[in-house]
Amino acid sequence: MADYRLRPATRDDAAAIAAIDNQGIEDRLATLETERRTPEERARWLSVRGPRHPVIVAETTTEPQTVSNRPPTSRTGLAASATTIAWGSLDPFSAREAYRFVADFSVYVERGWRGRGVGRALLARLIELGREHGYHKLVLSAFPFNKAGVALYEKLGFSTVGIYHEQGMLDGRWVDTIIMEKLL
Repeated sequence: MADYRLRPATRDDAAAIAAIDNQGIEDRLATLETERRTPEERARWLSVRGPRHPVIVAETTTEPQTVSNRPPTSRTGLAASATTIAWGSLDPFSAREAYRFVADFSVYVERGWRGRGVGRALLARLIELGREHGYHKLVLSAFPFNKAGVALYEKLGFSTVGIYHEQGMLDGRWVDTIIMEKLL
């Protein structure tokens, strides 16, 4: 049995979501984002989400076991929801009406909880939510060197569509992104 549960995110999760986002930004494994998030910014982001673009979180009462190469950071910033260990969202792919049946998604897991199935559970739930909300396809852009992430997407039925070469610059160097999709 999992030692966490999934639920819809609330405004009270903003600080935890920001802290987990910031780990992802620091690690340079899963996002081209470079600006740190704040609880206030994430609270605003949560408040303008529509019903077709849900945010979900995983929460627990169990302490993490470190499986990451990076040490866990202090839980500072997680006070609003001390047990929130991961989050995921369905996001608009494009504002154009023709793309209304395509969603992009995000999944971020707190360092101490990576490799324990939390990301897989979140993504599986996002796939279910995508179907429930009438999406035809989910898409993502990831770093090809994020081997664990790419393996997870493949296990859940995503296939590679292509590579955007030199898609963004991180720390003074160009990085590629892999584009993947899953028809629902």
